[in-house]
Amino acid sequence: MKKPILNIPEGYLGKLIQQRYSENIIKTYTHYFRDFISAFKGGDLDSISKEEINSYILKLIREKDISASQQNQRINAIKFYYEKILNRGKEYYQIDRPRKERNLPDVLSKDEIGAMLKMATNLKHKCLIAVIYSCGLRRSEVINLKLEDIDSKRMLIKIRGAKGKKDRYVQLSPSILDMLRSYYSKEKPVTWMFEGRSGMKYSAESISQVIKSAARKANINKRVYPNILRHSYTTNNLEQGIDIRYIQEWLGHESIKTTEKYTHVSKHSFNFKNPIDDIN
Repeated sequence: MKKPILNIPEGYLGKLIQQRYSENIIKTYTHYFRDFISAFKGGDLDSISKEEINSYILKLIREKDISASQQNQRINAIKFYYEKILNRGKEYYQIDRPRKERNLPDVLSKDEIGAMLKMATNLKHKCLIAVIYSCGLRRSEVINLKLEDIDSKRMLIKIRGAKGKKDRYVQLSPSILDMLRSYYSKEKPVTWMFEGRSGMKYSAESISQVIKSAARKANINKRVYPNILRHSYTTNNLEQGIDIRYIQEWLGHESIKTTEKYTHVSKHSFNFKNPIDDIN
């Protein structure tokens, strides 16, 4: 864990760690809360009113055009201080939240995934892309994947401490198992399935670079990033007719509504004859 960021009130970082927030959330909260402190010139945080905080958020929206997602994160970073550090309770601090934007996920076709795998000539990189896609993993999940998590007898992979601190199992395909065995025989990883230098976990940035490089070589003219493989896994499974409840479990979604958004990008949603085709 990094050293406490300057100007963060005593106990803020420690409380985040104690409550087992992820490293990414800790980094985001501390960064946004430092911005908040700076905006009030290091004044007495305890005396800042709800109206002043609302004005601060509104100014960010107007002048910096922050997204709805960032607005929520900044609000949560501020709320964490007043509710968790000062113990003022939720009723003290109520800021209007933005309407949720309905952004449909980007997806790749199976042919595009196949092209990326062909272009990934490095065996580790090929395995990395294949595992993320075939299991619908988040980037953090593949980073934390250990050798012991591969259950070849039951043909399952255990995902430990995923989002919401929950474990789950995902399917291990025979072709992926063969690929992983070849990779293990060549690379000899010790602890982590995908290791960087000195046996450390593979970095998040390295994973992004591997995926983007394969997409460029495959001449894919879309914005390609790690989570697009997870989106594609979900959509491709729906297109194959897999029951959405199974997909929900494989992805680790707490609510079926989260999984249902993928039905809007599945080809099945457009598998109807267009009326213009009947017009001569």
